[in-house]
Amino acid sequence: MMKIAHFRHQGRSAWGIVDIEAGEIQPVVGELTDWGPALTSGHGTPTPEGKPLQLGDVQLLPPLTATSTIVGVGMNYWSHLEKLGVTERPPSTVGFIKPRAAIIGPDEEMAYPAITKQLDFEVELVAVIGASDLSALPRPTDGVLGYTVGNDVSARDTPSPLGGFDLFSMKALDRSTPVGPWVTTKDEFGGSGQPDTEILLRVNGEERQRDRTRSMLWNVDECLEYVLARTSLGPGDLLFTGTTDGVGAEDGRYLEPGDVIEAEIERIGVLRNTVGPRP
Repeated sequence: MMKIAHFRHQGRSAWGIVDIEAGEIQPVVGELTDWGPALTSGHGTPTPEGKPLQLGDVQLLPPLTATSTIVGVGMNYWSHLEKLGVTERPPSTVGFIKPRAAIIGPDEEMAYPAITKQLDFEVELVAVIGASDLSALPRPTDGVLGYTVGNDVSARDTPSPLGGFDLFSMKALDRSTPVGPWVTTKDEFGGSGQPDTEILLRVNGEERQRDRTRSMLWNVDECLEYVLARTSLGPGDLLFTGTTDGVGAEDGRYLEPGDVIEAEIERIGVLRNTVGPRP
């Protein structure tokens, strides 16, 4: 088991293996797309490059590659749907694609988009794909390298002219979706299959969300099957798996400029960001 981070040091971006106890990161050769498939299958590990660096001397970046596709699914925790007034389980999840421009890393300032006055938070387990061809595997999670923390920040006041929500306006917000701080490999969660780990989120130190990923209506394999029926996924791609109850849409307590958000997932870590000013 290991924690893998994307980072920048002295103007150069690289990947590395994190040693939290030592406060260090060991740079490795190449990109996630180079060594990700072998590491995911258990037939190889990244090659160290140079000496370890102090974590305090590097800038952690979101765990993205130059070719990452970011997809998400919603309506995946019943407690969340119930508090939004849903009375029957939906027949399936619903998906969306996020642009790379929406993604920011740990400790980066979160933009407050001009199109909304109802900016909301959503802590989510994010699956990081490592395999080149998930369709060739017995189950989709066999192709998952590991998991990271996501905060699927959403604009709640973006209605569609045809009814319901305009998912593009709701989810594709420039520099408003934090991901990180690193990827914890799936063996930390028992390997392939559904992880059972705690997720929670705090705003200015106040807990707003708490649940376990075993509460998902559709498990990670089913979420991946939904996506793979529509588009392929490969090394470095990300899947947001939905959020639980406690979001601002339930009680009207939306994010404000200056708010500090801490999204935390057991066995991964804390993703901390501050909301920037309104334009």
